Amino acid sequence: MASGFFALLDDIAAIMDDVAVMSKIAAKKTAGILGDDLAVNAEKASGFVSSRELPVLWAIAKGSFINKLIILPIAFLLSAFFPLAIIIILVLGGLYLAYEGAEKIYEYLFPHNPTTTEIKIKTFTEEEILTLEKEKIKSAIVTDFILSVEIVIIALGTVIGKPILSQVVVVSIIAIIATVGVYGIVAVIVRMDEVGFKLIGLSTKEHSFSKTIGNILVQALPKVIKSLAIIGTIALLLVAGGIFVHNIDFLHHILPQLPSIIKEFSIGLIVGFAVLGIINLFKMMFGKK
Repeated sequence: MASGFFALLDDIAAIMDDVAVMSKIAAKKTAGILGDDLAVNAEKASGFVSSRELPVLWAIAKGSFINKLIILPIAFLLSAFFPLAIIIILVLGGLYLAYEGAEKIYEYLFPHNPTTTEIKIKTFTEEEILTLEKEKIKSAIVTDFILSVEIVIIALGTVIGKPILSQVVVVSIIAIIATVGVYGIVAVIVRMDEVGFKLIGLSTKEHSFSKTIGNILVQALPKVIKSLAIIGTIALLLVAGGIFVHNIDFLHHILPQLPSIIKEFSIGLIVGFAVLGIINLFKMMFGKK
């Protein structure tokens, strides 16, 4: 009886050890898309009145949890009954990520010509402000849904073939980390300037320590968001390239002498611009402006 109990404990410990190892691998694989998720959400959560930044971020975070509650059961069912679908969705998602990364680079190199518009000053009512806020939250949640699908599928792709219990635990851990971690960091980022202004106001001295730190925080916010956008773009192409290399046999064996990071980035970039070219061609053919 006792030996059976200790054998059960040993099995549980082995499972937990496997889960820890697989979670570490899954976290590493999803790190790139999490970087883009962080950059996107930091941008979408900024631009509000200071008092509304955290409530808006909380609303987006709740939407993100709901997104993952919808995505996770569907992903586990596909993994159990149609595992090939996971690979297909993974590659299709890789095409989207590569396209998004290439589009960002294209927009940076060839920005749209700015159009001259007449600027009108308008005072919004409280109801109009709340409506605009809800629309921005809705847009952020939709974007989060797309990114959440990729996070879940990439994490699930690392544990395909493992017992279903291990898959559920590992992917759920990654989903929770993705939501809590990303939105926790975003909350810190969007409040950097507010903390900076408070530190500046603590002292009347021109060169006090609090004023120096406060000025650094205020000036750093736009630079941090811009840096995250650049890092996120690189991460998108690396994640996409990694998906193609590890799931398409031909690409897996091509140029084996190249370091994996260069190979994955290059393939992600090439595929991204190919998809971008095809989409732009279709837009031209159908006259979409």
